Amino acid sequence: MSGEERDGVPLTNLDQALFDGAGATKRDLVDYVDAMRERIIPVLSDRPLSVVRVLRGQGPFMQKNVPKYTPDYVKTVKVWAEASKREISYAVCDDRKTLLWFANQRAIEYHTTLTYAGTWDQTHICIDLDPPEGAGFSTVVAAARLVRQALADSGLEGTVKTSGAKGVHVFVPIEKHEIDDVAAATRAIAARAERVDPALATTAFIREDREGKVFLDATRSGGVTVVSAYSPRLRPGTPVSFPVAWSDLDSVSPADFTIHTVPKLISGDPWAEAMPARQTLPADLIEEGHTIPVARVQAMHEGKRRAKARREALE
Repeated sequence: MSGEERDGVPLTNLDQALFDGAGATKRDLVDYVDAMRERIIPVLSDRPLSVVRVLRGQGPFMQKNVPKYTPDYVKTVKVWAEASKREISYAVCDDRKTLLWFANQRAIEYHTTLTYAGTWDQTHICIDLDPPEGAGFSTVVAAARLVRQALADSGLEGTVKTSGAKGVHVFVPIEKHEIDDVAAATRAIAARAERVDPALATTAFIREDREGKVFLDATRSGGVTVVSAYSPRLRPGTPVSFPVAWSDLDSVSPADFTIHTVPKLISGDPWAEAMPARQTLPADLIEEGHTIPVARVQAMHEGKRRAKARREALE
């Protein structure tokens, strides 16, 4: 126990390793989020928060429901979870005290919905680009440029960040639209990007159908979460999901951005500064998207069809 305190939050066991391969201690995590709080809090604020925690001697787990011992100063919002048929109390991180408390709880990753708590209006479209096994970062950068091209052809503009793992996220800030229309537009953007270079990128949700291409994941809408800008990741070296200018994408590697390097690299708030103004989604984009099947539903039906075919082949 260390007995230290910041902003009235007791901090404990600060000199313990964060996780195997982190190259960082719990103190490093606390120092990082505190140094970056003026950039991190705005991207978490007013949104239901899920965190990935690693407790000593245990495997990592994602925490959505706040634990019973959560202090009163941590704001929460109740959300009905259709999958588990119960109400979940999500934390909402609007201040330094809450952020420090989560870091002391060994919350390494910070994931939010693309919607605000309460209103449930979706504020951004996100396309998550996932490279195939063994591909270098340059492959996913090339696919990100396809998404940028598809956006430009649709009269839209987005900004990009590393995921903190192997991929990138392209974000497009949007005006208020119906959730179903936002989901449809997301599918259409991915489909248009795929058409620019189908040899490089794919919207195939089923992994075995991707044929070594970059996956353009268009499923992150509604209540689905995405790792926040500036969030650390549970990866060797504790990298950070970091905003990168389109012009710099070719000259960076995701490993350049860690909880050790980012506070020294950064000036201003590159995520906020790079974010375009909110945009209205074109009617033709929404219309096209509504003709594209919802990936998870389509994959579920296709999985059942393939399983049935395999069973019949064995009979």
